[in-house]
Amino acid sequence: MLPELDLGGGHAIAYRPGEDALDVRALAARVRAELRSACATVGLPEPRLLLEPGRAIAGPAGVALYRVLSVKQSGRHTFVAVDGGMSDNPRPALYGVRYAPRLVGRAASAELRPVQVVGRHCEAGDVLAAGVELPADIRPGDLLAVPASGAYHLSMASGYNLVGRPPVVAVTGGTARLLVRRESLADVRSRDVGL
Repeated sequence: MLPELDLGGGHAIAYRPGEDALDVRALAARVRAELRSACATVGLPEPRLLLEPGRAIAGPAGVALYRVLSVKQSGRHTFVAVDGGMSDNPRPALYGVRYAPRLVGRAASAELRPVQVVGRHCEAGDVLAAGVELPADIRPGDLLAVPASGAYHLSMASGYNLVGRPPVVAVTGGTARLLVRRESLADVRSRDVGL
């Protein structure tokens, strides 16, 4: 007899407006009904059903903030380079996840135009968002918020090109608290035993 059936997690979330997110409750109800029917058909007791909605909780709870380093026009394309990229979030480069960055910290009155938001690593795959609409007056120093980056973002971060991993800050009720400090060059150097 199987006392417990754990179907795990990794359930889909909406990374961009208009994308569908998995309804974990509806999934659980559907799976429970199928499980109940199958167990009854073969005469087995129904096990306790578990779903792990980790990403469905952590993903929407996290927002990555990037500072715009430069804005470059190349033919019909506008590239907005930010101070992060595939070192702090390799998912777009690894398997094509695309986000919907938003300008935060100031009001923009300029019309929206399609841009490519690219990372700082000068790699062809270091694209955080392709063809997203941002204000035409976006400029170096602006802040971009990337919603739905709470799952996997930091856990997959690396020291690619010796770029330190970003900090993690919890914000609630208008109060911010540092949870994980930014990785410094001294942190990176501390592992080097040298000559």
